[in-house]
Amino acid sequence: MRILTQPDVTPHVREQWTDFISNHPSGNAFQTPDMLDFFQQVENFKPFVAIAVGDDQKIYGSLLGVVIREYSGFLGKLSARAVIYGGPLVDENNAHPDDVVRQLLESLITQTHHKCIFLQFRNFFSLDRYRETFQELNFTFRDRLNFVVSITEEQEVWKKISESKRRQIRQAIKAGAEIIIPESLDEVQDFYLLLKYLYEKKVKKPLPKWSFFKAFYDASRQQKLGKILLIKYKGQIIGGILSPIFKGRVIYEWYVCGLDREFRYLHPSVMATWAPMDFAIRNNIGSFDFMGVGTPTKDYGVREFKSKFGGEMVNFGRYTRINNQVIYHLAEFFYNILALFHKV
Repeated sequence: MRILTQPDVTPHVREQWTDFISNHPSGNAFQTPDMLDFFQQVENFKPFVAIAVGDDQKIYGSLLGVVIREYSGFLGKLSARAVIYGGPLVDENNAHPDDVVRQLLESLITQTHHKCIFLQFRNFFSLDRYRETFQELNFTFRDRLNFVVSITEEQEVWKKISESKRRQIRQAIKAGAEIIIPESLDEVQDFYLLLKYLYEKKVKKPLPKWSFFKAFYDASRQQKLGKILLIKYKGQIIGGILSPIFKGRVIYEWYVCGLDREFRYLHPSVMATWAPMDFAIRNNIGSFDFMGVGTPTKDYGVREFKSKFGGEMVNFGRYTRINNQVIYHLAEFFYNILALFHKV
């Protein structure tokens, strides 16, 4: 078994990799070559790849992630982390899947150890089978909840949504709010500015740079990655959602927002959440994934909001490995100070 990294991804390897992800039962949009291309275009994003290839030249496992930094220089080191969405993916029909996982994780650690202060796997499926391997390599498991909505007939999906949310969707549509696919980059920029305001004033978490949203929009126009769906009212963008899509199987909520305070009677956040579900119904996509609703031990208003859309709660958790304890705790201190300034 050998591990291929990003420089080894030739057109032939890329084709094999695409087939492997497409045919894997847990394949997802975040582990594809198209997502690698996307990450390469985003400011402060540095992707990395590990692909396990056997002596027979077949792929037996793969892992794609990205190192994200918020700042340059010393502050960049404090903010650098590696995120792996929905990986690793392993062929469990081979004789030694645990060995494949170990080699992928070892390659990940080698590639990122000096580039980020911690690594985090955001699991889309159960990795319990490999928990011992993760722990041996100093990864810690933490519970993390999520909702996944099964998309079937429109009437069945509609029935599972709470009565209050159904009423709000009807009210918004009757008042003139509509779900659109952006026709211009200007509309995407309006959505980005809404998100930027929300993240600065309320969410208090980092938001990717404009290049992230532009690159996703450009890819979506080529029928790659997914869709940006916006909520429009009388010519104004009042909400929206950025939704990766995988092979007609899953549509995801990655970034979402709505001007709820300014347009209470139009319920922009409800409409933005309904938008990918509506898109999935009309395009035969099997499920809608909320991509996380917090931890079981903490009350979370967003979880309560999302619970009204008829999803099944799952807990696949996250694996985290701290590469540098000193810098990690220094970064925690730094971000706590920033949070205090935001409250003033």
